[in-house]
Amino acid sequence: MNKIDEEWFDYKNKLYEALDNEFIRTALRRAIKSFRANRDKAIKRYPEVEEKRKKLREVKEYVLTHLDEMVKMTIESFETMKGHAYYAKTVEDALKIFDEIVGSGKIIVKSKSITSEELDLNEYLERRGNTVYETDLGEFIVQNLGSKPMHILSPAIHVPREKVAELFSKIVNKKLPPDVNQLVSIARSFLRDKFFKADVGISGANAVCANTGSIFVIENEGNARFATNAPPVYIALAGIEKIVPTLMDGMLLVEVVSRYASYYAPSFVSIISGPSKTGDIEKVPVYGVHGPKEVHLILLDNGRSEIAKDPVFREALYCIRCGACLYECPVYALTTGYYGYKYFGGIGTIWTAFIAGGLEKAFPLAYTCTLCERCVKACPMEIDVPKMVLKLRKLLSSRNYVPKFVKGMVQKILTDKVPY
Repeated sequence: MNKIDEEWFDYKNKLYEALDNEFIRTALRRAIKSFRANRDKAIKRYPEVEEKRKKLREVKEYVLTHLDEMVKMTIESFETMKGHAYYAKTVEDALKIFDEIVGSGKIIVKSKSITSEELDLNEYLERRGNTVYETDLGEFIVQNLGSKPMHILSPAIHVPREKVAELFSKIVNKKLPPDVNQLVSIARSFLRDKFFKADVGISGANAVCANTGSIFVIENEGNARFATNAPPVYIALAGIEKIVPTLMDGMLLVEVVSRYASYYAPSFVSIISGPSKTGDIEKVPVYGVHGPKEVHLILLDNGRSEIAKDPVFREALYCIRCGACLYECPVYALTTGYYGYKYFGGIGTIWTAFIAGGLEKAFPLAYTCTLCERCVKACPMEIDVPKMVLKLRKLLSSRNYVPKFVKGMVQKILTDKVPY
C-alpha cells in the first residue's frame, strides 16, 4: 500500500469510528437542532442582516485585493497606539515572535483561537516550559480530554454532557452529575484565579481594523475579556484575512457573524486599541493602568497572501468563522471534526490544502465532500465551496493525490454507470 492509500485508509477508519460513536451522535443531534432553531430566530428578528452580509462580502473582497496595503496600514496604526505589531510570513516566524515575547516559565491564559491551531501553539509554549490554560469552556474541555477542537465556535461539540461530567469529576476529584449548569460553574471556579495569576494572555481576533489598529474579539462567556485584560502582557494572533478597513466595518462583521452563529447579539464585544492608559493626572499619558502594560499583535500570513491571488480559492478567505456551514454539511453532521484536519468541512478542505496541512492532509477531505451546496446556502458570504473543491481535485489529480479507491470508483462509473 503506497503512502496515499495509507493516508486514505487511516482517514476512512477515523470517519467510520466517528460514525459508530454513540456519544458523538448524541452530542451532534442536540447541537444541530439547537443551532438551527436559534439561527432562524436571529435572522427572522434581524432581517436587515441580508443586506449587511452582502456589504460585508464587498469589504472582504476589497481587503483581499489590497492585502499589502492593508497589512502596512494596520501595523502603522497599531504602533501609533503604542502597541507592538508584527507580520509573520510563516508559522516559524510567528513562533519565533511568541518565543521572544513570552520566553519560558510563564503562566498563560488563552482565549479561543482556531488560528493558533496552525502553529500548534499550546504544545510549542509548553515545550518551552510554560503552563497554558485554555479558558473558553469548549477549549478547556478539549484540552483536558487531550483531544482536538471539533468546531470553529464550539470546540467540544462532539462531547455530550455525560462525558463532560465524567471529565470534570476527575479534575475536582468529586462525583458530578451531568447537569450543564453545575458543570459550567465548576469550570468557572477552576479558572477564575488563573486569569489573575497569569503572566500572559493570548487571544485570536474576529477582526482587526486597518485605520485604527483596533482588535475586535467577539465572545459570550466573558473569558476573553479576562484573558485580554487581566495579565500584564496581551498577545493577539490574527490571520491577515481578518483585516477590515474601518471600525464601522468591524461592527458590520460583528452583526453578521452574530446572526449566523445563532445569536441575537454576543454577550461581549471587546475593541482593543493598544495597552491600557490614563491621562487623568495633568493630562500626562501613562500606559499600563488596570489593563495590560504591553499589547502585541501578530499578523499571520502562512499562505494566505498566495491564495488571495487566485480568483477561485480566494473565496476561502471570505470566511467569517460563523460555523453555519458545518451544521448543514451532511458529512460533518455525522462525524464532526474528524471530517477535517485543523479546519473542518468543505471550507476546511481548502484551508487545509493551502494554509494548515498541505495537499497530503487535504486530499482525503476533498474526496469526502459531496458537492451538495448546502454549505453555500447556509453561508452569509455565499462562499462557493463546491467550486473550490472541484478545482482542488483537479490540482490533486495532477499531483497524483488520488487514492486507488477513488480511481476504481470513477472507472466503475465510466464503465458500468454505477459507483459500486
